[in-house]
Amino acid sequence: MDLLKRLDPRLPPRREPRLRLGLRTLYILPTGLGWLWLAGVGLLLVVGVQTQTNGPLLLAFLMLGLWLLALHLTHFNLHGLELACAPPSWGFAEETVSYPLRLRSSGLCEGVHLHWVDAGGEPLVVESLRPGDHQIELPWRPRDRGEVHPGRLRLSSTAPLGLFVCWSVWHPPARQWIAPARKAGPVRELGDERPSGLGRGLAELLEAGGDDWHDLRPRRPQDSPSRLAWKLLAQGRGHQVKRFATTAPRVLVIAADPSLPRELALQHLSERLCRLHRLGVPYGLLWQGAVVGPDEGLAHRDRCLLLLAEAP
Repeated sequence: MDLLKRLDPRLPPRREPRLRLGLRTLYILPTGLGWLWLAGVGLLLVVGVQTQTNGPLLLAFLMLGLWLLALHLTHFNLHGLELACAPPSWGFAEETVSYPLRLRSSGLCEGVHLHWVDAGGEPLVVESLRPGDHQIELPWRPRDRGEVHPGRLRLSSTAPLGLFVCWSVWHPPARQWIAPARKAGPVRELGDERPSGLGRGLAELLEAGGDDWHDLRPRRPQDSPSRLAWKLLAQGRGHQVKRFATTAPRVLVIAADPSLPRELALQHLSERLCRLHRLGVPYGLLWQGAVVGPDEGLAHRDRCLLLLAEAP
């Protein structure tokens, strides 16, 4: 495969959303075994001519015919195979991520190797692809966060005889959102604080507490209008403010630790978000003035991770 590494950068990049392998998209060269096989054919021809015997000549022509047959069989093994992208899921930097691919085969394909040229890693070997539609998860390991791309994909095969390698290089167009790497560490928990400068909306959110209230008190100028007992006010009983039970769950909003470097703080937030998601705890996120309200579930986790992945 060292020869393919040298040839891949010289091939024209193909960025079609769907790639069909054929005469214009497949390349083929002899393998090391193929060149050795051809050298053996030449040696047998020389021996047969020099000794003027038919045995070596017959064997040489048989080996040459098999060599030429392997050329077509290896090409036909990948001919007609279609590749397309499936919607990628979320991943995390510095972890193995799955990139989904859809394959449609018109015939039997054997010994298919899939390898990311730019991202590196071990190739994924598909021993056999029967006719029909298939979806595979191709692993890679992103180093950066954000909307990233694994780069070029090489698809190759040496089946059925190993004398030739047939390959193609494709640049899948779909990008994948990668969140910051997950590293456990300190974050700011604003559930029990009343920090200044966070905006009126977040301050009211932190003060709201639960939905059940148990007492009333006279309204103070700093009280939020959302806590005013409007029904009692309509009855002419004055401006009363609801008091919530101390056992009511407070809203947990997490933010970055300002004493840490930006990337390290993002990694700590990413790990804490995933931990709270697994625990099923409602939480919110504050990052550089942007607030994601408290909620739970996979969609909420992805909204929070998107905010971290897009951070400049």
